[in-house]
Parts: sequence; C-alpha cells; structure tokens
Amino acid sequence: MANPTSAHPAGSPIPPMSPAPETTRNVAGSVAQQAREAACAVGHKAEGAAATVGEGMTSAAQTLRAQAPQAGMLGSAAANVADTLERGGRYLQEEGLRGIGDELTNLIRRNPLPALLIGFGVGYLIARATRS
Repeated sequence: MANPTSAHPAGSPIPPMSPAPETTRNVAGSVAQQAREAACAVGHKAEGAAATVGEGMTSAAQTLRAQAPQAGMLGSAAANVADTLERGGRYLQEEGLRGIGDELTNLIRRNPLPALLIGFGVGYLIARATRS
C-alpha cells in the first residue's frame, strides 16, 4: 500500500482540500439562478408582446369594420375577417402564449397520429428548403 505522504517532499502531510469544488458549486448555482431569472424575464416580455399583438388585432378589426363596405359580398367578407381578427386578438390578450401552448398540447394529445405525420411533413419541407 502506498504511503500517502510519499508524493510530497520531506514526508509533509497531504495538504487540505482546496475550496475549489465548493467555489465551483457556488458559481454554478449563481449562474443557474441568473439563467432562471433571464428566462422568466423573457417569458414575461413574450407574454406582453402577445398581448400587444392582440390589441393590434382588435384595433385592426375595428378599423376594418369602420372602413369596409357594409353591404354586398365584400361587406360580408370584411365582416367575417373583422370578427376573426377580433376573436383572435381577444384570445391573445386573455390567454397569451401559454393558452396557445396548452391548446396545442391538448390538440396533439387528442390526435397523436395526425400530429406526428404533420411533424414529419414539416420536417421534410424544412429539410428540402435548406438543402437547395
């Protein structure tokens, strides 16, 4: 069995463990905390941006209603577009990105095979587009 002091000159004892592992853990914990805070801030900004887009959609719907013809085929089409814009804008304002994510998750759970096929199709199209 090797003598633990043989690696050090003149039989000096092994020096105590350096504080490097503890310091490394502290730094890693600090970096992880900063990353969590940054991700949280980005999430809040994204939710705020979604609400702003929702407000813009609602405003566009009101403008479209005010300026589009009220009768005829064009008036009917404009009213349908305005209704859809307004519903989408309200949804973004109320639910935000989290609501979209939740609904998408539920849709995929209810229809896993079509979702998988759509994923393969989108992946194929992206691969084709990036290859040429």
